[in-house]
Amino acid sequence: MGAGRVAGVTRAKAVLSRRLGASGARDIAASGTPAGALRRLTDSPYRRGLDAGATLEEAQRAVTSTLLWNLRVLAGWQPRDGVNALRVLAAGFEIANVRDLLRASAGADSPPPYRLRALATAWPRISRARTNTGVRAALAASPWGDPGADSPAALVTGMRISAAVRMASTVPCAGDWAAGRAALLVARERFVSGRRLTEPSARRASRLLGPEAVRAPSFPEFRRLLPRAARWATEGAGRAEDLWRAEAHWWKRIEQDGLALARRSGYGIEPVVGAVAVLSADAWRVRGALELAARGGPAGEADDVLV
Repeated sequence: MGAGRVAGVTRAKAVLSRRLGASGARDIAASGTPAGALRRLTDSPYRRGLDAGATLEEAQRAVTSTLLWNLRVLAGWQPRDGVNALRVLAAGFEIANVRDLLRASAGADSPPPYRLRALATAWPRISRARTNTGVRAALAASPWGDPGADSPAALVTGMRISAAVRMASTVPCAGDWAAGRAALLVARERFVSGRRLTEPSARRASRLLGPEAVRAPSFPEFRRLLPRAARWATEGAGRAEDLWRAEAHWWKRIEQDGLALARRSGYGIEPVVGAVAVLSADAWRVRGALELAARGGPAGEADDVLV
């Protein structure tokens, strides 16, 4: 067992203390005002880079920036396979950068890109693109692969499906997470947004969900045809309109599985993957709690599920 592996797992277990937890998120949501939520957030593990006068969007951005910072620190303690796993698990930050780049190209205001450093897959090259066509070309020449079209929806959805496939192949202990995530992505794209997947994205999604599910004509039929590894993610969503419940269910499963992986003995990659899952779920919950506080505090089923 190499020293790098021992140090990487030890650091992964240590970063679990850098989360707020469900009770802390409830406190933020119950503050009832943006100012009250910010006061609580400044006394939390997410205070790094947080401005006392931040807007809701800026506070939520600070939360995800803190998560990225923790992942970058964790990557610095990993051997090569650990860094590769973290890069795949952190793919959402590169997707967010591309989404913001596309918005900026269309003339909308966008925040500065996340600083990915060792967790970047192809961002340095993608960031130089100035058109949607250029973004697509950069993706096609990278591990992301060709998304199949250059509309913003096709580019971002293509990256998300590609990220799920890469997670399943690179991080085997996260295979069910990846399949479940792909199921939610395809369901939302097809049965909520009403958009067809591009051929490359449909082909990639089929690797996790099966071609029959990807081609299903209705959401109930889609659910029925999903393999067991992906079907769990749609529990609680009898209709496509209920997919928000399924997403909350997905995050709850990720957190529970992550805690189990992080507590494993030994020095495999599993505790590192588990720590990333737990930190990511915590950041998702805190972002939701900030939004609830901005709306006046928890009230109703949606708020209970989110927090």
